[in-house]
Amino acid sequence: MTADTLKILFAMIGYMLIVICIGLFFAKRAQANSENYFLGGRSLGPWVAAMSAEASDMSGWLLMGLPGVAYWCGVADAAWTAVGLALGTYINWLIIAKRLRRYSSISGDAITVPDFLSNRFHEKNKVILGLSALFILVFFTVYAASCFVTCGKLFSTLFGASYHSMMIAGALFVVIYTFIGGFLAESASDFMQAVVMVVALLTILILGTYSAGGIGAVIENAKSIPGYFSLTSTAVPSTDANGVQQIANGAAMFGAAEKYDFWHIISTLSWGLGYFGVPQVLLRFMAIRKESELKKSRRIATVWCVISLFCAVSIGLIGRALFPASEALSTASKAENVFVEMSQALLPAVMAGIVMAGILAATISSSDSYLLIAASAFSKNIYEGIIKKNNADDKKVMNVSRIVLLLIALAGLIIAWDENSVIFTLVSFAWAGFGATFGPVMLFSLFWKRINRSGAIAGMIAGGLSVFIWKQFLKPLGGIWGIYELFPAFIISCIVIIVVSLCTKAPSEEITDEFELAAGKQQ
Repeated sequence: MTADTLKILFAMIGYMLIVICIGLFFAKRAQANSENYFLGGRSLGPWVAAMSAEASDMSGWLLMGLPGVAYWCGVADAAWTAVGLALGTYINWLIIAKRLRRYSSISGDAITVPDFLSNRFHEKNKVILGLSALFILVFFTVYAASCFVTCGKLFSTLFGASYHSMMIAGALFVVIYTFIGGFLAESASDFMQAVVMVVALLTILILGTYSAGGIGAVIENAKSIPGYFSLTSTAVPSTDANGVQQIANGAAMFGAAEKYDFWHIISTLSWGLGYFGVPQVLLRFMAIRKESELKKSRRIATVWCVISLFCAVSIGLIGRALFPASEALSTASKAENVFVEMSQALLPAVMAGIVMAGILAATISSSDSYLLIAASAFSKNIYEGIIKKNNADDKKVMNVSRIVLLLIALAGLIIAWDENSVIFTLVSFAWAGFGATFGPVMLFSLFWKRINRSGAIAGMIAGGLSVFIWKQFLKPLGGIWGIYELFPAFIISCIVIIVVSLCTKAPSEEITDEFELAAGKQQ
């Protein structure tokens, strides 16, 4: 290990120690009861709520996955995805946050998303509770896998170590940290990590642009590649049978540009629909201390999101100018290391370590959220809510949560074992799953009085299954079927909710009165 590599390692270890100290600081408060552990006692301020929501949402794909897409095939795919996410962030904070904060408190003081949905329909046999928890376990396991892939790629690239050993080490750190501090530690560290992430992105953006010869040089290089610098076409790298980009005379080879048509644009913009259903963001809405602070949180979250997404896409383009034919970035999977390669090339070792702590920050901030929410889905909603039927004491619930957390982490490691895994692909599938399963039912539950329990159950099942069916059987057909599975699954879920609700018994007066209270109550 070289001197520079050691400096990078020490800088990242220093960062990790700070994160552990945050967990220890909040440990006593987190262990007090399950509400503190899972929701922080509804005590988040506007800055922490906003920044932790975005950091836990974006994960390592913001610094590796999205720049990798831009580096590999150009502007269109990455930019339209970023636009969809930015719009989704703003709209979610604008229309969902306040109503959910209020409604979750009125509806049995729910502390998890399955809790809220079950309480919303006054369930007795807890079908929605169990179904919600099951989908959360499935999709968050995939999400956790994407974070472990990030850890493996980051550390194996930096230190030349085995991908698998580095992935396991990263997973162990996240599990131990989540064990210690729960939701408060997670949210507080996520705030710090959101700051580190945006500083890291801005630093590499500025230095990379300068090193590449300025904005003009970056744009000219992008324009020289067919379809690369366009919102209506996309570049197509020429690859061999193993997916490795071909090089000729020191230049990377590209085929003819492919049209990026209306359906492609709708497909990538639909990433924004996912926000209505992702539990890690919805939990922040439930946890903020005052409704009146949500407006400030919305502005903070939107600004952070726009800056970060712009930087991530731009870094991919700058990377192509700096490393036009790098062997280290020669496949779609390896291209996700472009941020790491630029950090090492442009910064002194210690600074590179701090900047790359941004990747670690993104990974930790997301994976601890995923593990904690998935574990709480089982322990609070299945174990306490169904198996023990509210007879389990708080200590047992938290112990079960930790056992489940370990099992989820193990399943995530198995999914992430293939070192050629593409972070962006894993994240897109899990994102679609949450968006289609929970997004429509959350919107209708908050804003449509006529939705009933049958409609909610049918909509969740239709949305979740549609993601799997579209992804596995219809998307490979190409053409209009090649659209991102979130969009059709979201629409199918909405239709099913409306049709089933109207064809079955209307909700009780007690439920509709509660809906009216949530809709009209003033803070």
